Amino acid sequence: MTDDRLNYSHPGPFTTLDAAQLPLVEGLPDDPVGICAAVQGLVVQPADAAALGIPEDRMAEKNIRPVNELVAALTALDTAPLRQPRTPEKRVIGTCRHFATIACAILRARGVTSRARCGFGAYFQEGRGFDHWITEYWDDGRRRWVRVDTEHLGKDFVTRPDDLAPGEFLTGGEAWAQYRSGMIDPYAFGVAGTDHAWGPHEISGNVVRDLAALCKQETLNWDEWGRMTAAYEGKTGPDYDRLIDVVADACSQDDPSALIRLSANPDLAVPRRIIG
Repeated sequence: MTDDRLNYSHPGPFTTLDAAQLPLVEGLPDDPVGICAAVQGLVVQPADAAALGIPEDRMAEKNIRPVNELVAALTALDTAPLRQPRTPEKRVIGTCRHFATIACAILRARGVTSRARCGFGAYFQEGRGFDHWITEYWDDGRRRWVRVDTEHLGKDFVTRPDDLAPGEFLTGGEAWAQYRSGMIDPYAFGVAGTDHAWGPHEISGNVVRDLAALCKQETLNWDEWGRMTAAYEGKTGPDYDRLIDVVADACSQDDPSALIRLSANPDLAVPRRIIG
C-alpha cells in the first residue's frame, strides 16, 4: 500500500482545503494547465504588492504556509470563487512557492496527481539559476511528470512554460548533482535580488526543501531546519555534503522507501513548529 505521504493525488498538511472551501474550486478548467493558469489571478508577488501601495501589514500573508489559510485570506478580500481572477490588490501576497502550492492544492482537491517542486529556474537570466518553485502533474497518456511554471504561464521566459523542457528548471537535487559532477558553477545559483545567497549551500537548502515537498510538506522558501542554517554559515563539511548526495539521488529516482526514510532523518525532518 502506498504511504499517503507519497500519494500525490491526495492533499497533505499544507494542501488540504476546508470542506467549506471546496465549492470555491468549482467551475475551474478541467485540465491541469488551465488550473495553474487560473492561480495567476489569485497571487501577487511582495515586490509588486509594495509597488501597488498595498498596506505593509498585509505583507505577512507571504508567510502563510497552508493553502486553506491562503484561501481564507483571499476570500476575506473577495468572496468570489477561485475561477474569478482578482485585481492585484485583492490577491493574496505570495511568492513562486505560493503559486505552485495553491495550484497543487486545487489539483489534489480534484484528485489529480500533482506536486510542488523546489529548485532553480535556468531561464530567467542566461548562465544563472534563480531560486524558484514550479508545479508538476502526472500525465497518464505520456507516462511522465509534466513541469509547469505556474507563476509564469503566458510569459516568454521559455517556449513552453506549460511543459518545461529538461534543464530549464532544475530541482534542488538536479542542481546539486550537476554541481557535484562539475557541470555547473554553484555560485551562479541562488536567490535573485541578493548578493549573499548564492553557492553550494543555497543549492543544498533547496535539496532539503524539495525532499520535504516530495513528502507533501511544501515549506516556505526561507524556512530553515536541521543543519540548513549551519550549511548557510559554512559550518558543515563533507559528511553533510554526502548526506545531500543521498537525498539528491533519492529525489531523482523517486524512490519511495528512500524518501520516507530520509524524511525522518533528524538532519532533514521538517520540525513540528513548521508543520503546525
